[in-house]
Amino acid sequence: MAWSQYQLILAATMVVTGSINTLSTKWADYLESEGSDGQIRAFSHPFVQACAMFIGEMLCLLAFKMLYYNLKRRRDGSEDTHELTRGNREFNPFILFIPAMCDMIATSIMYIGLNLTYPSSFQMFRGSVIIFVGMLSVAFLNRVLVGREWTGIFFVIIGLAIVGVSDFIADDGGIAHSRNNIITGDLLIILAQVITSVQMVYEERYVAGLDIPALQAVGWEGFFGFSVLGTLLIPFYFIHVGPPFNNNARGTLEDFVDALVQIRNSWQLLFSIFGTIISIAFFNFAGISVTKEISATTRMVLDSVRTLVVWLVAICVRWQMFHPLQVISVFHVQLQRTHDFIFITKFSLSDSWIWWLAVRHVSLQQCFCLPMLVSCPWFLSETSLWV
Repeated sequence: MAWSQYQLILAATMVVTGSINTLSTKWADYLESEGSDGQIRAFSHPFVQACAMFIGEMLCLLAFKMLYYNLKRRRDGSEDTHELTRGNREFNPFILFIPAMCDMIATSIMYIGLNLTYPSSFQMFRGSVIIFVGMLSVAFLNRVLVGREWTGIFFVIIGLAIVGVSDFIADDGGIAHSRNNIITGDLLIILAQVITSVQMVYEERYVAGLDIPALQAVGWEGFFGFSVLGTLLIPFYFIHVGPPFNNNARGTLEDFVDALVQIRNSWQLLFSIFGTIISIAFFNFAGISVTKEISATTRMVLDSVRTLVVWLVAICVRWQMFHPLQVISVFHVQLQRTHDFIFITKFSLSDSWIWWLAVRHVSLQQCFCLPMLVSCPWFLSETSLWV
């Protein structure tokens, strides 16, 4: 089944904005600017960057409200039938507070990890979430995983091990990151996925059945995340920490004053932060639209393509050096492709679990280095026949 021009635009928007989100965040980490103490240093403010991401998510709530009231003005009931506004709009927003806090903690830890490691590793290690989601689903949701699903988790672990070994033995001469920083960053990203898995299991149990419009849900989580993390920036300003987490004017956990001064003194930094905000907003909108217009499986495949784009750009701009183990990852992905396809498409789009997973910006396939490098066009054309 051929895609329409609108569907192609949505798919391209999702891949481009998703890639820009990771790349703009990492670009900011490499930029240097004069801080509040007059010293020129790299921008190392992961909590401020996390706040920027939550502002982007809040824009989804603004977009939802604008669309809803525009449809309501028609007085034809279209606000109850439009795919982006229909559903349970009258709910207690605080039902999303706990997942928002999980998202806040996980995002902050991931951005600290991204500051210490490569952007492609950041993308790939995020895929470890499927391991922890599977285990927590068995423990708390009484889900029974069949053999092929345990096999899939096993292959995910192998893929992550390959990426980890590649990071460990890769030697770029300290151009980008020290080996200790890389290992620390990778472990922090994996730790963040444990928290993300708690968020997803909670959402499946308490939120997925409420039929909340996806844009509204993402927007409220962004609101709660920004409100709480923005408040925590005040005590973080006074908490002194050691390296490699104290690269700011005061040597504290987060110096938001120093961050604002650095952004003011560098138009590149301002541009990168703005890119983070806008890209996460459009990425969420495009991802939700792809799920509705095409399929949840296609969204996950496109999210995998995003990992490929991030890896290629990181190589091209020399944020990391190429290593032969990355080629091994390619062959590993091709062997795993068929299994993941069966695993994902065994759920229908109407199932609350796969739907809620689809509206989150976490993909089952993000752990793989170069998914669909050879077979992506074929795979994309086939997904609409299965879902």
